[in-house]
Amino acid sequence: MNSVSKILYLQLVLMLAVGISSCKKNATEPTTDDRPGPTSTLVMDHQATTLASIPSAWIGKARSDLRIAYGHTSHGSQLITGMSGLVTWKGSQYRFNSTGADSALQLRDTPFSGAYDLGNPDRTAWAVATRNYLNANPTINVVMWSWCGQVSSASSGDIDLYLQLMNALESEFPSVWFVYMTGHLDGTGLTGNLHLRNEQIRAFCRANNKVLYDFADIESYDPDGVYYGDKRPNDNCDYDSDGNGSLDKNWAVDWQNAHPGQWYDCSSAHSQPLNANRKAYAAWALFARLAGWSGS
Repeated sequence: MNSVSKILYLQLVLMLAVGISSCKKNATEPTTDDRPGPTSTLVMDHQATTLASIPSAWIGKARSDLRIAYGHTSHGSQLITGMSGLVTWKGSQYRFNSTGADSALQLRDTPFSGAYDLGNPDRTAWAVATRNYLNANPTINVVMWSWCGQVSSASSGDIDLYLQLMNALESEFPSVWFVYMTGHLDGTGLTGNLHLRNEQIRAFCRANNKVLYDFADIESYDPDGVYYGDKRPNDNCDYDSDGNGSLDKNWAVDWQNAHPGQWYDCSSAHSQPLNANRKAYAAWALFARLAGWSGS
C-alpha cells in the first residue's frame, strides 16, 4: 500500500469511527451541545397530554435551563394548580418555585406589574408589562400569558393586535421564548366567535413558526382521544350530548368516575380536576420541548 492509499485508508477508518460513535448517542438524553428549543412551529395541544411520554432527563433539563414568567388570572391558574397537584401525585421531579431553589423549575407566577392577563385591564397593557419586566429581569427566557374570557368577545382586529404585539416582543427579545395561547372554551361551538378567533391564532402560529399552547384544544378532548369540540363544550367540560341545545353532560366528570386512580384531585378554576391535570401535562411537555426535547 503506497502512502496515498494509507492516508485514504486512515481517513476512511476515522470517518467510520465517528459515525459509529454518533449512532450510539441516545436521542432521548440531553447533552450540552444539543440546540435548545424547537426550530419550527410547536403546538402543544391534546396530543401533548401524555405525561409518561416525556423522558425524565428532559424534565430535569427543563428544570435546570428554563426561567419562566407566567401572567394569568383565574382560567390560566389551571396550569399552576395542576402542576402543584402533580408534585403531590407523581413526585418531586415536577417541583417548581419562583427562584429555582433546590433544583426546581424556576416559574414566576403572575410576576408582572400593570397587567393581569392578555385582556385585563385592556388588550395592550400586558405587552408594556412584559417589556418592563424583561428589561428588569434579563435572566428570564420564557414568557407565557393566558387569556381570561376576552377571546370570546374579540374582533379579528383585536386578535391581530395581540399577534402583532407578541411578534414585536419576540423581535425585541430574541433570546426569550414567547408562548402564544388560545382562549378557553365558552360553549359557542365551531360556529362561534371564540372558535374563529382561536383559529386565527392557530393559523398565525403555523404560518410563522411560533410556539402555541392550545388551551382550547386541550379542553376539546378526553384522555382517550374522544373529541367533544363539535358538541359545544365549555370551560367546565360540559357539552351537548344529543344536539338539543342543552349542555347536559360533562366529559371530565364522566371520565374521572370511570377511571379511578388515573387522575389526581386538585383545584381547577371554572372547571374539573382532570382539565387541570391535562393542562399540567401539556405544560411540562412544552417545557421539555423548549429545553431541547425532540418530542419523539
